[in-house]
Amino acid sequence: MNNTLVTLTPGQSTNSDIVPLLLEHLPADRIVHSGLLDGLTPAQIEQQYGAVAAENVMSIHLNDGSKLLLSAACIERGLQQRIDQLERSGYEIILLLSSEKFSGLTTRHATLLEPDRIVPPLVEAIVEGHQVGIMLPQDGLKDRLAGKWKNLSYPPCFAVASPEHPDEERLIDAALSLQEQGADVVVLDSIGYQQRHRDFLQKLLGIPVLLPNVLVARLAAELLL
Repeated sequence: MNNTLVTLTPGQSTNSDIVPLLLEHLPADRIVHSGLLDGLTPAQIEQQYGAVAAENVMSIHLNDGSKLLLSAACIERGLQQRIDQLERSGYEIILLLSSEKFSGLTTRHATLLEPDRIVPPLVEAIVEGHQVGIMLPQDGLKDRLAGKWKNLSYPPCFAVASPEHPDEERLIDAALSLQEQGADVVVLDSIGYQQRHRDFLQKLLGIPVLLPNVLVARLAAELLL
């Protein structure tokens, strides 16, 4: 087996924000990257993954900064095919870099790390008994994520601030909104948030701020050590 971690994204492989965290625990030559849309032209992406009317869609960000709304079902099928390929290549650990929830991704022998499955139980164990505030990267996610955080001690409160927006005022406003709603712990619920966001908000609020990327990176590294 290949004792290397491979990251897999539904979009194009890139130096994700989680990579610096992985490099704190693993040498660079033990991490490779794979993207479902790597090497495809816009026309090929549309042909293979384009959505039809009334179909569930998934927002995919490309390396050039553009965003596509693609078929969620087609993306999931494509990811499963790529996982099968990576497994045949001998990879032991596959880390899925996506905030989306996939219901049927499987492996035969390799370990598939899906943040959406791993993070909630870890966070729930850490914050038991506290009021949690969830920071989301974009509007429209609250209802979709209701089930993700259903086992918290108290129903969480939510606020929105994109990690990609250069204006810190939005991040500050969202964080203060969570605190005003009673949050005494904040969770940054997107792989787009970075350590600098966590450090800034923890200093601003004076309460614990959890960056799930750190938890996932440490777990992935531990599995390879």
